[in-house]
Amino acid sequence: MPAVSKGDGMRGLAVFISDIRNCKSKEAEIKRINKELANIRSKFKGDKALDGYSKKKYVCKLLFIFLLGHDIDFGHMEAVNLLSSNKYTEKQIGYLFISVLVNSNSELIRLINNAIKNDLASRNPTFMDTMDSVKQSAALCLLRLYKTSPDLVLMGEWTSRVVHLLNDQHMGVVTAAISLITCLSQKNPDEFKTCVSLAVSRLSRIVSSASTDLQDYTYYFVPAPWLSCKLLRLLQCYPPPEDGAVKGRLVECLETILNKAQEPPKSKKVQHSNAKNAILFEAISLIIHYDSEPNLLVRACNQLGQFLQHRETNLRYLALESMCTLASSEFSHEAVKTHIETVINALKTERDVSVRQRAADLLYAMCDRSNAKQIVAEMLSYLETADYSIREEMVLKVAILAEKYAVDYSWYVDTILNLIRIAGDYVSEEVWYRVIQIVINRDDVQGYAAKTVFEFGNLIAGDPRSSPLVQFNLLHSKFHLCSVPTRALLLSAYIKFINLFPETKPTIQEVLRCDSQVRNSDVELQQRAVEYLKLSSIASTDVLATVLEEMPPFPERESSILAKLKKKKGPGAVSVSELEDVRREGGGELNGGAERGNDTAAAASNASTPSPSADLLGLRPAATSGSAAPSASSLLVDVFSEAGPAAPSSGVNDEGFLSPEDSAAPLPESDELLNKFVCKNNGVLFENQLLQIGIKSEYRQNLGRMYLFYGNKTSVQFLNVQTKPVEPLVEGGAQVQQVINIECLTDFSEAPLLNIKFRYGGALQNITLKLPLLGLGCALLQNVDPNPENFMYRLTLRSSKDTVSQRLCELLALQF
Repeated sequence: MPAVSKGDGMRGLAVFISDIRNCKSKEAEIKRINKELANIRSKFKGDKALDGYSKKKYVCKLLFIFLLGHDIDFGHMEAVNLLSSNKYTEKQIGYLFISVLVNSNSELIRLINNAIKNDLASRNPTFMDTMDSVKQSAALCLLRLYKTSPDLVLMGEWTSRVVHLLNDQHMGVVTAAISLITCLSQKNPDEFKTCVSLAVSRLSRIVSSASTDLQDYTYYFVPAPWLSCKLLRLLQCYPPPEDGAVKGRLVECLETILNKAQEPPKSKKVQHSNAKNAILFEAISLIIHYDSEPNLLVRACNQLGQFLQHRETNLRYLALESMCTLASSEFSHEAVKTHIETVINALKTERDVSVRQRAADLLYAMCDRSNAKQIVAEMLSYLETADYSIREEMVLKVAILAEKYAVDYSWYVDTILNLIRIAGDYVSEEVWYRVIQIVINRDDVQGYAAKTVFEFGNLIAGDPRSSPLVQFNLLHSKFHLCSVPTRALLLSAYIKFINLFPETKPTIQEVLRCDSQVRNSDVELQQRAVEYLKLSSIASTDVLATVLEEMPPFPERESSILAKLKKKKGPGAVSVSELEDVRREGGGELNGGAERGNDTAAAASNASTPSPSADLLGLRPAATSGSAAPSASSLLVDVFSEAGPAAPSSGVNDEGFLSPEDSAAPLPESDELLNKFVCKNNGVLFENQLLQIGIKSEYRQNLGRMYLFYGNKTSVQFLNVQTKPVEPLVEGGAQVQQVINIECLTDFSEAPLLNIKFRYGGALQNITLKLPLLGLGCALLQNVDPNPENFMYRLTLRSSKDTVSQRLCELLALQF
């Protein structure tokens, strides 16, 4: 490519640029631009004999004006005319203008294509480039074509030739080829996977070279920074190299980049530090992408930690963002936690709201059981002065962390109430819906919650300081301050008071009877007041108890708060694996342990020997140790999901039942296992080293439905499984489900038997158990605390037969 001589300088363009830069205001700049546009327009229209130099100068001015952000609606034809010039510089400016301002749908595209064809066929030595320039331009042209019409670019046999451009001696060709290969490999990674070894080899040569070795491509003492960044970005499209030698060479490159970042700067110019940091951050991104080198991950974390207090805001932002991802790695999580005080300080003192938001993200990502209370307290403290733009997201994160790492339920309740007090309108419905769901599903948190918000006020009604009337008066004193939806909820709470505490009936009826309720302008409130008043007046005690029975436990699903946070951040926007799942590291302890079930279930052991400690159904209380929670990717389904019945199996009779021959006698501990279900409908019925059987049941008067879950605790198959219709084969570590519909036609005293037969290791296993059908015709007690000091002060058994009442009392005596 010929050099541009000094005589080709355009003085008029330089003067115009100088005038623009000297403008004191935006208005002055626009005035000067409009004056120049008018002059150029008049020249193009009036002077038919405008020479090539003048056209080039005016086209350059139009291009500069466009780059300043102004629209250009003329001059395109003059730029096309420059393509036919015999002078290289004029032709060059014409192509430059067209590449920026002309799109493929332009009416001039045919003229442009003809000019390109003529130039490609030309033998004029002035317009002939070197082979390196041609390859570079061809790669960039192919890249542009692929981005515009990917279906037109079919590589096939050209793949190897494109990949081997990485070995080209000309650095410009390599840079253009990397851009093309990176784009192509994102869609077809397998087709271009051979580029990994070549990219590592080229990167190694650049990293190990001195600034004098690549003098033409050294930028402020940094060898080929743009090419290095592109190579590192290309390697992020692939997993770690399988070849040991290539991987070792790449690790050496990354270590060298980290070492050079620690060296004293060779220049005080900002361009030097920018180039070094650009390579460093791309290298750290590659280290995070691989997530397989503990030493590099920790070093990367320490290097980023040095940027947390850097005077450059952009570097602090990038460091926080990268550390968010590092916090999700098992190798670097502890290293990230060492910077907690610096991050907290950034949250409090940073001037830039985007940096403060990244600091909040990092605190959320580094949170675990060891620092949860500290981080939640700091985030709550920051909420009081947080920017309005990030308050809602902060509220969601505090709510998730409080739920995820709560081991003390009084702390959880206090935290959420404090959150509601501080954030106010920024607390979305999902947050307090989730709190109610957790309180209802967890017996052990209801007592404390009752003292705070009275959701289960019957648990504390025995204390004179929180008698039913005291609770009601305190609630009603806030009635006039509440919104309409909240008032509607309070009216529903009042009628429940009448059901649980008959002594409050006169007081509450007076409230419901007053004009402000029965003649309320809001139809919803008026209807509730009238209906509740009538219900409390005419309904018998039994009817009232049936209509207003206690809210059943919620089925466990993904936390609605976490789902809202993911939706708010968008796919891939949150850098923590968000940041994985709300139940990572025992996160199900709050809302999924014990009898309530969990969305996750323990994975079976890889060994064929059965493990006595495996909890296939996820029904045991959460472990108190700090061990990680079961993986959400377990093969097992949620025991308490709303799944339908399993498909019928073969080998059963027409009624779907097995013949009773060869059935084993009930296990000696059957009665003891049966008694566990006096006060609950869900739990583990039976468990040994091979099998775990879980139950979930629900009843309405004389009808019931029971879900049975058979979990294989070994890693081998159970063959010839025989029960009422169920899958005939249970894979190792898997689980099958069976649904039984129950109808009680007459009184019974003996529990029905459940017989299970299967083969394990060639031996027949025969187990007979008693099915707990204690829920038929009676409502199981909920929220009964066996602690005498906290025992519920009312216990009523209603039965039409003395023998039934006597038997229920015997069963309850065993529980307490």
